[in-house]
Amino acid sequence: MLADDVCKVKLLNDLGFFTRYFFLAQYGKRFIVAGHHARIAEALTRVVSGETKRLVINIPPRYGKTELAVKMFVAWCLANSPSAKFIHLSYSDDLALDNSSAIRDVVKSPEFQRFFPIALRADSDSKKKWWTSVGGGLYATSTGGPITGFGAGALGRVRSGTGSPCDAFPGCLILDDPIKPDDAFSDTMRDRINRRFNNTFMSRLNSQDTPIIVIMQRLHENDMTGYLLGGGSGEKWEHLCLTAITDDGESLWPEKLDIATLRQMEAADPYTFSGQYQQTPSPLAGGILKPDNIAIIEALPVGPIEWVRGWDFASTTTGDWTAGAKMGRLPDGRIIIADMVRVRVGPDERDAALVNATARDGANCRVSIPQDPGQAGVTQVKYLLRQLAGYSVKATPESGNKVVRCEPFASQVNVGNVLMLRADWNTALINEMRMFPNGTWDDQVDACSRAFSMLIGNEPVQIFWTDPVGRLGGMQPALAGSLSRLAPGVFEALADQPLVGEVCGRCVSFDKEQGYCTERNFTVGAKDHGCDMFIASGS
Repeated sequence: MLADDVCKVKLLNDLGFFTRYFFLAQYGKRFIVAGHHARIAEALTRVVSGETKRLVINIPPRYGKTELAVKMFVAWCLANSPSAKFIHLSYSDDLALDNSSAIRDVVKSPEFQRFFPIALRADSDSKKKWWTSVGGGLYATSTGGPITGFGAGALGRVRSGTGSPCDAFPGCLILDDPIKPDDAFSDTMRDRINRRFNNTFMSRLNSQDTPIIVIMQRLHENDMTGYLLGGGSGEKWEHLCLTAITDDGESLWPEKLDIATLRQMEAADPYTFSGQYQQTPSPLAGGILKPDNIAIIEALPVGPIEWVRGWDFASTTTGDWTAGAKMGRLPDGRIIIADMVRVRVGPDERDAALVNATARDGANCRVSIPQDPGQAGVTQVKYLLRQLAGYSVKATPESGNKVVRCEPFASQVNVGNVLMLRADWNTALINEMRMFPNGTWDDQVDACSRAFSMLIGNEPVQIFWTDPVGRLGGMQPALAGSLSRLAPGVFEALADQPLVGEVCGRCVSFDKEQGYCTERNFTVGAKDHGCDMFIASGS
């Protein structure tokens, strides 16, 4: 065994040794060391020495990052500099508090106190915030929670001459897994956490020289790593990227996961593996969608094609795109993507693009548009339906997340049942498919999902007609054209039943307040006995 004085010097100077020593002392078992742990310790040592001010570490889950880079790192810093101040954030308040409690337990442990007799203040029983007797300490909370009454780091640094790289380290801000994996699919949640970095987290630094460390697995192209490395904070970041499978095809930590197991995981779920284990949020060979299975054709096939165009709306000239996908179903069941409108414009130009595309497509192409929630969405849909009078238009709210909505369409793409007409827009769409759902843009995929949903009838239309004088049966020939797009069996049911009532509008498409049918796109009067085609035929 090392003599205490020699051991103390080594503990102060070597984060790796400190981690192994106190992990054994706290948990009664060895810390299994791999090469990547040494690389993390080296990067953190550059932070405490003042060489690195901003550090991002990407590493697979359960690879020892929190134990080394949060718990033992903070305890090591306090051993060297009891006045250091830390803020620790994680996506979960419980996780942050658990880490805070573990750090405090190390500092209060008899073995730590034997080498580093650092007193904690009497009011330091809280996991959220605790202090040393000389003003150092830690504040822990979630990335979405308030941070009040505490700042990380300090102005200036006066070294005491111990020779340790961590001598008189003033503290730092540490973010460990700043966003929950499930929330990474949400543009709103990602943007909220990223914005908080600049408008909240940065304001809690006691000095512009206070370091920031971000440790996480990659979850999305625009997660916090993507945001920071892409210039979101306006700063230069050192980036340590650790992949489960190294560049030479070996396992990063074979004691944890050998290469055979990693390859099995990759084959089973390439999307998750690519992001969380390989730190590449978009699978190189495709994840949800495999666009390499789409055949590019030079001309539309001869014969009847059932056409629809699905839309995904935006209303900005700098953010998301508005996209409209024209999709057809061939007699043999194959799907063809024949056209894509993609514009980044304001609301007026967006609406004009919708109207113009609908006019080009003609009356035999049904249209599906999204309806935003609330009264604003209802008002917008009513306006657009009137602009598209004479065409078959369906407005429905989005349901489920975009990955779930895409799955039916993706299943057809991935088995090679989708064709694409060669055009200039092909490359942008294929690239977006390849990156989905982690790419910067997903508007074209959303439009394709909506078009496919309408094409296969995931939302069957059910329109109930009134027939107070029993003339529906005699109108069958005149009505056949207008009813041909209803759900299977509806027309036959109407023809067989003597329905009685005063108004059309027994279906979800009917706006009772406005007397307007959003499915067939016409106004229905209070005493009308059906749709305009029924009335025009002399009923």
